[in-house]
Amino acid sequence: MNFLIEGDNLASLEILKKTHREKIDLIYIDPPYNTGNKDFTYDDDIVDKDDGFKHSKWISFMERRLKIANNLISKDGVMVISIGYQEVHNLVLLCEEVFRDKQVVSVTVQTSGGKPSGGFNYLQEYLIFVTPVDFEPNPVKFAGGNDRSPFEGLTLSTFDKTQRPNQTYPIFIDEQTHNIVGTGLSLAERVKNGSFTEELKDFSFDYSEAPPGTVALWPVSSKGAECVWRLISDRLMEDWQKGYIKVSKNRVKKHPNKFSVQYLPDGVINKIENGSLEVIGTEKEAPTLIFGENKTVGSGIPTIWLEKDFFTNRGTNYLKEIFGDKRFTYPKPLEFIIEVLRATSNPNSTILDFFAGSGTTGQAVMELNKTDEGGRNFILCTNNQNNICKEVTYERLKKVNEINKYNMSLKYFEVNFLPVRNRFYYEYAHELLNSIRELVELENAINFSDDKENSIILTDKELDEFIKESELLKLTKTIYLGNDVLPDREQEDILKQNDVAVNIIPDYYYKDNWG
Repeated sequence: MNFLIEGDNLASLEILKKTHREKIDLIYIDPPYNTGNKDFTYDDDIVDKDDGFKHSKWISFMERRLKIANNLISKDGVMVISIGYQEVHNLVLLCEEVFRDKQVVSVTVQTSGGKPSGGFNYLQEYLIFVTPVDFEPNPVKFAGGNDRSPFEGLTLSTFDKTQRPNQTYPIFIDEQTHNIVGTGLSLAERVKNGSFTEELKDFSFDYSEAPPGTVALWPVSSKGAECVWRLISDRLMEDWQKGYIKVSKNRVKKHPNKFSVQYLPDGVINKIENGSLEVIGTEKEAPTLIFGENKTVGSGIPTIWLEKDFFTNRGTNYLKEIFGDKRFTYPKPLEFIIEVLRATSNPNSTILDFFAGSGTTGQAVMELNKTDEGGRNFILCTNNQNNICKEVTYERLKKVNEINKYNMSLKYFEVNFLPVRNRFYYEYAHELLNSIRELVELENAINFSDDKENSIILTDKELDEFIKESELLKLTKTIYLGNDVLPDREQEDILKQNDVAVNIIPDYYYKDNWG
């Protein structure tokens, strides 16, 4: 169950304090950048570039929301914030103040071909990562985490024959089978036996040394420069017999070698020997091993992202394809948010975006789930200014769910306020009780309207009626019981006999800080 909450995000966050304290695994937000172009409203007033307090207003606006976010995020949770150059420095300082036990790191993202301003051409925006100190990200696609062959090129271009003559030798490949049949003498061996007496730099690679029916390969880089092999000849032949060497036709045009040779580094061989890299067979008529899935290992999240897939116009064009018009400005590209989620979430994460905008985060969650068969769920919060929530966020999620067959469940809530007037407390409490159902649904990711296995009971009368409904009782597995509803002994026995679990609605639902 996923949720879209329409209303002021500060009120939405106050509600989430009741239902999701320390339960959110990842928060991603794209707040107003405070550009001075009337993109930011504070206390119902639009803040423009001439406002002398525009930075302090923005900091106050963000501080209230980040402090609540700090209550929602789990112990190992992560927060990621998109921001422009206008407030990036203030945001870093603010995050360091609010999230004192976390590390705060700024990542630069190229988002366009350039935006001239004041004599400078701005190409970038920023991501602020707030993570545990011992944070270990998942590999992102552009820096690891891709399916790839574990074999690597055998040529070592950083050395030449004068530096490593023992790694300078010909490899003989059978022209019919493409198998390695042997090697020739290394340059070091030729010097030792006296067959080469000149300066090492004057040694020439002789392709005519190949025995009949074979071709000779010498260590030459893809750019045509003479170099050395990574392995000495004895190790090469040992690894060939073990299946650790791969021969294939050379794809580089005008290269002197007809074939290319690849090897397995020691780290990969260790994976084979300890069973962490699956071997599923060998190549036909060759000892070369064939492997199961093997992913590259990322070295961490790069602090500079330059991928063109992350340019802002990608998000704008995608949204235009969905709606046929430009009803939302500067949405984040889907690919960009997917990579943020890929790096910072796990398949069962709960993800919150309380500046949801066009709903890119929601779609990114579903797309990533589809890719890795995950079970992530999202909570999106946005106001309905200019009908954004109803006509953009909700409609986008609805359309992409139909198009991409995400099989997404979505519950739509509205946050309202009780009018202030001279009333008794119990009158407010009675009205607030009407919203307990929604809080239970939100906290437990269920939908009472469609879910026959879960029921909510808020009064003694409702409990009496539930006990009498034998068919409903048989279907129900869990009831959520108001904390002032007290089953009698007979009712308790009936619930036990039908294996119905009883969850008492917690006291914190009834406390202050209501939205």
